[in-house]
Amino acid sequence: MPSKAAAVCSVILTAASVALLTAQNSSKKPVTIDAIVSRHPARPITPTWSPDGKAFLYQSKGSVFLFTTGDRSSREWFKSETLEKQAKQPAKPQEFGWQNRRVSSASYQWFPNSKDLLASAGGDIFIVHPNGKYEQVTKTEIDEQDPKLSPDGKSVLYRSNSNLYAIDLASKQIRQLTIGGSATLLNGELDWVYPEELDIHTATYWSPDSRQIAYMQFDVSHEFVYPQADLLGERAIAEPERYPQAGTPNAGVRLGVVSAEGGTTRWMNLGDTDNSLIARVAWLPDSSQIAVERFSRLQDQLDLLFCNPATGETRTVLHEESKTWINVADNLFLLKSRPEFLWTSERSGFRHIYRYSNGGELLGQLTSGDWEVTTIAAVDEENQRVFYTSDEPSPLEWQLYTVGFGGGARTRITKQDGTHYIHANGNGSFYFDSFSNLKRPAEGAVHSGAGEPVAVLQPADTAVFDEFDVLPTEIVEARAPDGAKLYARLVKPEGFQAGAKYPAIVEVYGGPGVQSVRNEWYDLESQLYAHRGYVVWQLDNRGSNGRGHAFEEPIFRELGKQEVADQRAGVEHLIGMGFVDPRRIGITGWSYGGYMTIHSLLLAPDVFKVGVAGAPVTDWHNYDTIYTERYMGLPEQNPKGYEASSNVRNAARLEGKLLIVHNIEDDNVLFQNTMQMANALEEADKQYFLQPYPLKSHGVYGPVRKTLLEAMADFFDANLKAAP
Repeated sequence: MPSKAAAVCSVILTAASVALLTAQNSSKKPVTIDAIVSRHPARPITPTWSPDGKAFLYQSKGSVFLFTTGDRSSREWFKSETLEKQAKQPAKPQEFGWQNRRVSSASYQWFPNSKDLLASAGGDIFIVHPNGKYEQVTKTEIDEQDPKLSPDGKSVLYRSNSNLYAIDLASKQIRQLTIGGSATLLNGELDWVYPEELDIHTATYWSPDSRQIAYMQFDVSHEFVYPQADLLGERAIAEPERYPQAGTPNAGVRLGVVSAEGGTTRWMNLGDTDNSLIARVAWLPDSSQIAVERFSRLQDQLDLLFCNPATGETRTVLHEESKTWINVADNLFLLKSRPEFLWTSERSGFRHIYRYSNGGELLGQLTSGDWEVTTIAAVDEENQRVFYTSDEPSPLEWQLYTVGFGGGARTRITKQDGTHYIHANGNGSFYFDSFSNLKRPAEGAVHSGAGEPVAVLQPADTAVFDEFDVLPTEIVEARAPDGAKLYARLVKPEGFQAGAKYPAIVEVYGGPGVQSVRNEWYDLESQLYAHRGYVVWQLDNRGSNGRGHAFEEPIFRELGKQEVADQRAGVEHLIGMGFVDPRRIGITGWSYGGYMTIHSLLLAPDVFKVGVAGAPVTDWHNYDTIYTERYMGLPEQNPKGYEASSNVRNAARLEGKLLIVHNIEDDNVLFQNTMQMANALEEADKQYFLQPYPLKSHGVYGPVRKTLLEAMADFFDANLKAAP
């Protein structure tokens, strides 16, 4: 039993420790808007592995670096600006275009020798050698877009003025492969909505034997033309954007095959592509067939087709259907060593891995359980192992596992609790792991396929704890009225005192396909409102992913309804924790989160008093076909759903304070949404506030972002800080 003297000493030491901790915290900076906009943390490394899997390149601070697994170190290979300076500058600015703004074509591609590199810089093409010296392949005023090195390393395919060309690297001879390309007939070029909603980044595909090229052709002549305009000059400039809105025609899409030497295109017989979507295209390893994933327009049916490039004939290898919708995913892995493929599916309610023969016979299910496979990271065909990430330990984490081709026992590779973003080489013998959790900023490190550490390339930014008073983030479990478990993220305000009542700001996204609450590091911006005296709360409602398809489906055909109900339940749980003033609750979000902000003010005015809505959808008739129809169906098939989900048509229900922030030339959520909302509020005699920006993007970036953060913070301070 401790003595009385020891107890007194313990109290003194405890008090001294508290005093020391308080002094240490007081010497640290608060998180302010100035601190956020002036701090530029390093971007996460995204490695590009060499074909032999022994090295990868990555970009950092304007240079390209090379990491080799043999010596476990990296070196600067070359500076990006060296190539940029050599690129031919156009005599006059090229015409602005919208359709490629979501496309992420590769800037660097390895040659098959795993030594040389094909580089795209300033619209021209270069070859970079191991010693950093380079050759300039093209020097033209018109960009060579989406260049692709042939698998044998002898030719480069590229697009120019909506036609395809191939250049022989030995002779520099250029061959035109397609004709007829125009502003409305795009050869090997995606329209706007395909990359935005199907996460597809290219429309051209070399055959593995380098003899043929498959490409998608988009006829966008029937797509709706939205009248974007640049209003900053002395004279306004029309910049129309082809943007298919819900219920309007999509592009007509064809898949063709042309010889690498040129000639006539053979078109694949894919059926009625006016009422379907081509989500993925891939050649089989022996170049004999082309795999195509075809969705129905409403995305409730998915067919895997194998096409004969010589005849254009197709056969259905696999068919999936859903009573609601099928999520788009990179779900196909074609095996090289055997006529089989791996496939991921949510048919059981959770995404898992299956193995099929190329004839369509199900050979086995590799994973199962009430958890999700999130990615197939690599496949070791020699040892018949699949590396994949999943949330098996917790819906809040991503971990790396392996499983055999026959299924059965799984082996967990990553050990630290948190979220692991994995970039593995081809066979999984090495991988790059960007790892973080709620208490640890992201660290980028190389590991062996067994999980052993090899090298840390991007140390965790722990200096943030020395510089700033970083407030702890907690994960809270709430329950919806029907018993559904909902996860939320909580940050208590700086100087938090038990018994006090604080205003709260709910940060919301709320839309399908996104999981906002995870055991991972959140940047300083997530701390801003807590340092201004607010409780910060963010909850993943039904409709968000990572919890299985049944958790997503309640939003089907009635966007907004279930989401707001769950957000209400989350706030009620927060209020029940005893430190939030229920009269002072605000909400903010961007994009779908902007829609949710306004919808919450309209449907739950007793809960949410103040909202800042960024780039909000205000009526689903205004949003694009592929996304909207996936969840809502066609407008003529679901008029009541569109009516109930519309913020515009429910504007008269606004009681709280609302600030809308939006780019006038937002290419994703059109400014039309904000104008319709403003008009409806004015007609209903409702006051609101609007802060427009003239940027050609969905977000507000660059120096003006400071004014955005200030406007949002000031609006909440003016309307939430004082008790009503």
